Amino acid sequence: ATEQDSGANSTQEVFATDAGGFEWQITTTNAAASTAYSVSNLVISDTTTPTQLAGMLSMVDAALETMTSAAADLGSIGMRIELQEEFVSKLTDSIDSGVGRLVDADMNEESTRLKALQTQQQLAIQALSIANSASESILTLFR
Repeated sequence: ATEQDSGANSTQEVFATDAGGFEWQITTTNAAASTAYSVSNLVISDTTTPTQLAGMLSMVDAALETMTSAAADLGSIGMRIELQEEFVSKLTDSIDSGVGRLVDADMNEESTRLKALQTQQQLAIQALSIANSASESILTLFR
């Protein structure tokens, strides 16, 4: 970032404005090393002016705000992911439980149907047995 007049150089974008009204800009072309500043390599010497110090502080503050904002965004995204994981887990459990209930209900229904058919079969066998013994009794009367 360099302290520049935005009207003097169109290849730069405004990064921050310091308390003195100076605009600190990001150079989109190769900048001379003597005018380029970065948060990672700030150098303060006895030739650094108060305006340059104010600009550097503004740049550091802006970088800290950007990092804080990015960290907050990451935290927010992390929370949303955790909420989605919890929701999917509960939904999966609910679906598993529902499928289990449906299978149990089907098994109960089929079991009841089987018992009814077995009862009908036993009644039919007893009815045939009674009918066979009754016809023999009637035939013995006619003899």
